[in-house]
Amino acid sequence: MEQEPLMVRMAGGVATVTLNRPRRKNAISHALWLELSRLFETLSASAETRAIVLTGAGSDFSAGADIAEFDTLRGAGNAEAYETANSAAFAAVRNARVPVIAAIRGVCFGGGFGLAAAADLRIAAPDALFSVPAARLGLAYPQDAMQDIVAAAGPQMARYLTFTGARIDAKTALAAGLILEIVPTDELEARASSIAASIAANAPLSVLASKLSIRATLSGTAADAEAARVAGARTFESADYAEGRAAFREKRQPRFSGR
Repeated sequence: MEQEPLMVRMAGGVATVTLNRPRRKNAISHALWLELSRLFETLSASAETRAIVLTGAGSDFSAGADIAEFDTLRGAGNAEAYETANSAAFAAVRNARVPVIAAIRGVCFGGGFGLAAAADLRIAAPDALFSVPAARLGLAYPQDAMQDIVAAAGPQMARYLTFTGARIDAKTALAAGLILEIVPTDELEARASSIAASIAANAPLSVLASKLSIRATLSGTAADAEAARVAGARTFESADYAEGRAAFREKRQPRFSGR
């Protein structure tokens, strides 16, 4: 009997989501794409969640969409529905109310790369490998996923990866700005948890305002700029702003409530 394909652990405001199909290199089935969307939307809506870590069980992050389903679920007649499920999962990660940190080891290919690119921060073990092999399979990436890849890796590296289908290692990904840092394999989860805990200790409304401002800067759209403006204005009226000032005066750690 197959294990649950997704595992979730919550501790100290940090949700750790683990892709759990290690025997398939955490390949993502159609059902798992749908479940990822639901899970991230649920976690994002919970006031308990302050940050999310996304990782893979075993020795890999994810080999991407499960190619075993392509003949039946990603053919000429039903590819659009499959791509809709992909896009919804990417959007759920990208639009999460809280920062998402991808902790990557081993292969991070295709749709797995798309999930990592949709995250806010990415850290990787030395053995991480990155690839966008769509051109080798004769298919195309959704445009919204491509936006994430360009934002994460830069336009030059995005072109190289998608045009050639080449694999790059962690050092190359670091040089391109795709990942924040390379972490020893046995310290990867601890480092991701440490970053997430630092985020979780800060004022949630302030973190959200920063996330939305960065998104608006990258997208250049009026809608994103307005969302960032509203979120920023809300911080000045919040209880957390009062708490932050009081904690500074009293020389103590602030206790933020997210209100």
